[in-house]
Amino acid sequence: MAVKSVSYGGSGLRVLAVANQKGGVGKTTTAINLGTALAASGERCLVIDLDPQGNASTGLGVGEETRHVSTYDVLAGAAALEQAMVETPIVPGLFVAPATRDLAGLEPEISSAPNRAYFLRDAIVSLRASEQDRPQKERIRYVLIDCPPSLNILTLNAMAASDAVLVPVQCEFFALEGITQLKETIDFVRASLNPALEIHGVVLTMHDSRTKLADEVSTEVRGFFGEKVYHTVIPRNVRIAEAPSHGKPILLYDQKSPGSRAYVELAAEIIDRERSATAA
Repeated sequence: MAVKSVSYGGSGLRVLAVANQKGGVGKTTTAINLGTALAASGERCLVIDLDPQGNASTGLGVGEETRHVSTYDVLAGAAALEQAMVETPIVPGLFVAPATRDLAGLEPEISSAPNRAYFLRDAIVSLRASEQDRPQKERIRYVLIDCPPSLNILTLNAMAASDAVLVPVQCEFFALEGITQLKETIDFVRASLNPALEIHGVVLTMHDSRTKLADEVSTEVRGFFGEKVYHTVIPRNVRIAEAPSHGKPILLYDQKSPGSRAYVELAAEIIDRERSATAA
């Protein structure tokens, strides 16, 4: 997999929650393929799977039988995040903290804990500290959190732990409805849990250039979010849909496909934004 390396001027670990309360918009697909593209460009990356379905874990080649320590264990306080991390067997420099179905039952278990929204944040703080002891080239640079499609304790943990939110938006009729709900959630988290949280960017997914609707949605989203919308658009591409069934990101399943090229471009755009923010 030959992907051009992109350098940046910043340092330290950056945490991005891949979130949208609306399901089926490409959150997990974006977490898997963006993480792969970042790792392929030389940026060591960790994908934290916070969806009880565990699709990000499966899509990165980590089968259920190998998920000995999971994000459930981390949030339940039974393990450190470093113990849950495994390097994916298919992409060097890309790690995953896998999810299991146990996550679905976490909320009632921790509902009485006063700091229940900060369990993941505390785990990432420990990870940041341990990463400082590693040589620069071995440090995790990006953490992508694959959130479930609902506002629950898992999503709140993700946003409380993140520097910013990356929002996938499907180019379909009710796109802005989901965005409005998500913005309300981000405003709530900023006011109550994480005042530094910001929207890193919005990525348009499943864009079909043959339809007028896709262009109309794109125009509406760009009008709503302005420069927060990435220039890169993820096309509707059957190869992207096929890749997870093979346990591979699109960059490995079909590197020459339009979807693969789009995620490489998105990774470069995100790194460029990071470099610009650091230089400002």
